[in-house]
Amino acid sequence: MKERSVGNTVLVVDGGGRGATLVNKYAQSEYVERIIAVPGNDLMKINTDKPVQIYPQLKTTSIPEILEICEREGVNLVDVSQDNAVSVGLVDALQELGVPVIGPTKAAGKIEWSKVFSREFGVRQGIPQPSFRVCYSEQEGVDFLHTEPDQPWFVKADGLAEGKGALPAKSNAEAIARIPEMRRFKDAGRVYLLEKWLKGDAGREGEEFSTYVFSDGENIKFIGNAQDHKRANDFDEGENTGGMGCSTPPLALTEGIMRRVREGVIDKAIAGLNAEGRPYKGVLYLGGMLVSEGGQQNPYVIEFNARWGDPEVQVVLPGLKNDLFEIGMAIAAGDIKGLELETDGKARVVVTGASRGYPGNYDTVKGKRIYGLNEARKIDGVRLYGAGVKDVDGKHYASGGRLFYLVGEGQTVIEARLRAYEAMSIVFIEGNNLHYRTDIGWRDVARLRSDYR
Repeated sequence: MKERSVGNTVLVVDGGGRGATLVNKYAQSEYVERIIAVPGNDLMKINTDKPVQIYPQLKTTSIPEILEICEREGVNLVDVSQDNAVSVGLVDALQELGVPVIGPTKAAGKIEWSKVFSREFGVRQGIPQPSFRVCYSEQEGVDFLHTEPDQPWFVKADGLAEGKGALPAKSNAEAIARIPEMRRFKDAGRVYLLEKWLKGDAGREGEEFSTYVFSDGENIKFIGNAQDHKRANDFDEGENTGGMGCSTPPLALTEGIMRRVREGVIDKAIAGLNAEGRPYKGVLYLGGMLVSEGGQQNPYVIEFNARWGDPEVQVVLPGLKNDLFEIGMAIAAGDIKGLELETDGKARVVVTGASRGYPGNYDTVKGKRIYGLNEARKIDGVRLYGAGVKDVDGKHYASGGRLFYLVGEGQTVIEARLRAYEAMSIVFIEGNNLHYRTDIGWRDVARLRSDYR
C-alpha cells in the first residue's frame, strides 16, 4: 500500500460505543492528526491524546451540516458507521463532494435499511435464510397466521428501528398480539415480516454469530467474528435490544463453517449487489445463526448490517493490527485486493451497561449519577467505551438507554470475561438503576470448561 501523508483529519459519523471504538482506532494511526465525530459523545476523548471534536447538536442524518464541516475542516476521510446516515444517502452526498468515504451508498445499504429488500434479495441470490411472509397491513398478517401451524415467529419491522424492530413470539397467538406493536416504529413498521424461528435437529434453536468483512465493491477481506447477545436479560430472555454484550472469537465457527459462510453467504451477497447495480464499499456485517441439521451446523442469515455492529465492533476492532486509516482510504479508492489483515489473536468480552428499563422506558434513569467508570477503566486489560453518558466536570450522568461498554481481554474468553465483570462490579448508578447481563460469553465458557475436564 502506498505511503500516506501525516496530519489527516477523520470524521466519524456515530454517537455511541461503536463510534467511540472507531475514534480510538483512528487515533492510533500515525497518519491521523485529529478526529471529528458527529454527533459524538462525551467519553470519546478518554482513550486518546489526539484532539477529538464532537458536534452533539447534530444528527447522523444532518447531511448539509456534515458536508459543510468536511469542507471547512479539510476532512480527509469520513467513516459513515450509522445505519440512518446510510439510509438517507450521506455516502452518496460525500462522494459527490469528492470526499473519501468508507460506507455503502443508499442503494447498496438497502440490504440493511429494508428488511423486505434484504429477504427478497436473499431469495434471488440463493442465500440461506428463514422462511418469511411480507405483510402490508395488520389484517394481512393475522389472516396469514390463521393458516399456519402453531409455531414461534419473529415480527420484524421493514425499516430501521434502532435494533429493536424484531419482536419475538412463541406462538401464532402471541405473534398476532404483537403485530399492532409495529405501530410504535411508525413508518419503519408500516410494512413488516412474519419470520419463522430457525429450528434444527430435535427442534433445537440455533446459535447466533456475527461476521465482518471489508469490501471495495468487488474484493472481500474477512475481519473477524463475534457472538452477540441481543436479548435484554440473562438466558436470552426478554426483548431484543441493540446488543447487551458479545465475545470473540466464537468457538462454534470452525474452519469448515467459515468456508460455507464465505461461499454460501458473503460471496453471494457482494457479487449479487454488484450484479444488481449496487456495488458495496465498506464494512458488511452478517448476523447469522448456526442451525444443526442432520448432525451438521449450517449457517443462515438473520440480518445484514451496512456498517459495524454495536457492540461487536468493541471486541473485533481492537484486535485488528492494521492501520484503519490506510484501510479506509483503500476502500474509498476501490482497491483492497492487496490488503493483508493481521489480528492479535486475543479473546475479548464486552458487557453493555444500560439504564434499568432498557429497551423499554428508562426516562426515570436519565440524569442519575454513574459512579466507578474512571476506576473500572484502570483495571489491567480493560477498555471503556462511552455511549449515553454525560460528563459534567468529570462526573458522569446517564443520558440514554445503552450507557457504556466495558471490554475485557485475555488469552481465553474465560480470562477476558473475568476482567470485564471485575470492571462492571465497580460501577453503579444511583437508585440501583444499572442493568447488565451477567452471562455474556457463556456458551464458549461452557465449551472451554468442558475441555478442561
